[in-house]
Amino acid sequence: MHVIEIASFGPPDVLRLAERPMPIAGAGEVCLRVRASGVNRPDVLQRAGHYPAPAGASDIPGLEVAGSIVSGDAQAMQAAGLQLGDRVCALVAGGGYAEYCVAPVAQCLPVPKGLSDVEAASLPETFFTVWSNVFDRGRLAAGETLLVQGGTSGIGVTAIQLAKALGAKVIATAGSDAKCDAIRALGADHAINYKTQDFEAEVKRLTDGRGVDVVLDMVAGDYVARELNCLAEDGRLVIIAVQGGVKSEINAGLVMRKRLTVTGSTLRVRTVAFKQAIAQACLARVWPLLEAGRIKPVIHTVFDAIDPSQATGSGASAAHTLMESNQHVGKIVLNWGTA
Repeated sequence: MHVIEIASFGPPDVLRLAERPMPIAGAGEVCLRVRASGVNRPDVLQRAGHYPAPAGASDIPGLEVAGSIVSGDAQAMQAAGLQLGDRVCALVAGGGYAEYCVAPVAQCLPVPKGLSDVEAASLPETFFTVWSNVFDRGRLAAGETLLVQGGTSGIGVTAIQLAKALGAKVIATAGSDAKCDAIRALGADHAINYKTQDFEAEVKRLTDGRGVDVVLDMVAGDYVARELNCLAEDGRLVIIAVQGGVKSEINAGLVMRKRLTVTGSTLRVRTVAFKQAIAQACLARVWPLLEAGRIKPVIHTVFDAIDPSQATGSGASAAHTLMESNQHVGKIVLNWGTA
């Protein structure tokens, strides 16, 4: 099969088209003919040598795919209500940039009605992450207010739409006025241009000094102290990435006085059982919203996974270059020619 592998750690052009043996599904797994692969920030970090694949996972990048089941554990499929030929999307710990990919049955979900494979491939990583962190760890409830840092990222566009659909208010940040317009078009109540505005001051102004109930943070670093100041009493700060650095200062007195919670997580290394619980919550709470059109995948650009016009034989390098430019709004996806 064709795969996109990391020839050596470095810039986007280290990604290259190669051939490898097809994977074989084991107990509790299925093998998918991949039609589309989602591109995510962890893929970029892995390519640069900063985010190694977990033990036992494929070294091929890619954490989410959509396609059809071609083989697998028949008993596990039957228990999950799946069968050969079914169109599914899946969260994987690696191996997604390939024509065939093995996924745990528990992490496969049916492609929502009306969605293409490209759209479906954009769902698992972001929706699993948002559900787990905003609604499970962050306990966001209807009527509360969420602050999303980086509202035009794949995570950001998902968090905005899902929080609004479930009855919350949303404030989101972005790095340009055009991106702020895009955030508002997705349903955010307020957008803050963090390059020209002080997000801490704006949050206090927009909430009449009360603050927000939950912050979804992909920056960390010196943002953490400012985000704690943005929280209302009993507020929750959830950190899911550290683009601004791993070290932060915390005012412990403020945490105690306002009864704040500071938490965070990474999803890739968690157990199949943990991810299965998220999958079932998404199937019950999120998939109906997708099928009803109340929330939609936001696809910025689709690149051909196999692209002979590129020096590396693949559009993956261009996809990573775009992601690192931070010029996208929503998801970037690789098309394997049949999506």
